[in-house]
Amino acid sequence: MKIVAYGASNSSTSINKALATYTAGLVEGAEVKVLDINDYDVPMFSEDLEKEIGQAEGAKAFLSDLADADAFVISYAEHNGHYPAAYKNLFDWSTRIDRELFKQKPAVYLATSPGPSGAKSVLAAAEASAPFYAANVKATVSVPGFYDKFDAEAGKATDEALITELKAAVAKLAD
Repeated sequence: MKIVAYGASNSSTSINKALATYTAGLVEGAEVKVLDINDYDVPMFSEDLEKEIGQAEGAKAFLSDLADADAFVISYAEHNGHYPAAYKNLFDWSTRIDRELFKQKPAVYLATSPGPSGAKSVLAAAEASAPFYAANVKATVSVPGFYDKFDAEAGKATDEALITELKAAVAKLAD
């Protein structure tokens, strides 16, 4: 199984990228490709700019990398209850090229934050909109108090209940 994992964040120290990477790595025998949304350069989306330049090259590259996947593990960062602007912009450009960018491939949606909410608002928004983008969401996991449950330096979860929950979530990718 080829899994594409990424954190929907442009932070160089993204806890969501760390969580997605770790979680995808829980799938035994999987080939995991971790994306960094900073690698996909796109200008600020507008219909006027789209008419001028056509399809953004960064969005085409992002879609190409998504096409390689058999499954997805995506962890959503939350900025004031919503997607980070950098991810939303890349997503907007990409869906203008192919609205069904996830192709009904199985996905696990995650979200985390250092605080008590676990980025639940953005996770709920991502899950609610998933059918519009052909996402086949098999499981969702919100992780509040990230630094209490995850060793960021080692890149692994330290909380046994969380590890069990993440393993159960990714096991559904094969369903």
